[in-house]
Amino acid sequence: MTNWGKNLATMRAHAPLVQNITNYVAMNVMANAMLASGASPAMVHAEEEAAEFASFTQALTINIGTLSPAWVRAMTAAAQVANTVGTPWVLDPVAAGATAFRRETSAQLLTCKPTVIRGNASEIIALTGEAAKGKGADAADTVSAAENAARILAQQTGAVVAVTGPIDFVTNGTEAFRIANGHALMPQVTALGCALTGVVGAFVVGQDPLEATVAALAYYGLAGEHAAKVAQGPGSFAMGFIDALHAITPEDVNNGAKVVAT
Repeated sequence: MTNWGKNLATMRAHAPLVQNITNYVAMNVMANAMLASGASPAMVHAEEEAAEFASFTQALTINIGTLSPAWVRAMTAAAQVANTVGTPWVLDPVAAGATAFRRETSAQLLTCKPTVIRGNASEIIALTGEAAKGKGADAADTVSAAENAARILAQQTGAVVAVTGPIDFVTNGTEAFRIANGHALMPQVTALGCALTGVVGAFVVGQDPLEATVAALAYYGLAGEHAAKVAQGPGSFAMGFIDALHAITPEDVNNGAKVVAT
């Protein structure tokens, strides 16, 4: 497929309402990135309402970056509702292998059958139970080292698995793609990876999860390339990145997506 821009056009036409249970660091960045992309973000994480909200939102994303027992209960309840009513949801297993609490929470959420799992190489490796080299929320493993783990995880869970890094790898356990869009300044701005999870959540609404995830990563990385052209450092890059998410057209994605089936 070469028409990756149609997924962006479809997402913007839907302007989907996406519930995000994400970490304190990421909320503002994620909401702005999703608004600029064309989605409607809702940061709803309270245990008292998360499951109810998940019953009518169009997509759900869950990021385990700043965990607490109450948040885990809210995450699990919302994911269970999404699974029951057929709402697509995306798991972002931040630092999944770092502590027992994170390993247990990740395993619990996997039973709720996420539509997409998006993480760095170390996080994806950790989800399969293998030893990973993560440093907190940062990966110390290469994307290529996680490709086999990604395929296994996709086959075990039925989810699309996206390993993000300098060259992203996305698979449903059978088909796979590499996406080479992006820029070295992107990891220098906090929460851009977390925000990507929200954009993926918006893209999968009403679309094939594998195709939509690949398109979302290409679009997001392309925004990084555009922003870098006018940035003088991480601060101006962050501002330019939001502008680029807003300005990029489906035609830009078709012309700029660096996607290869593998």
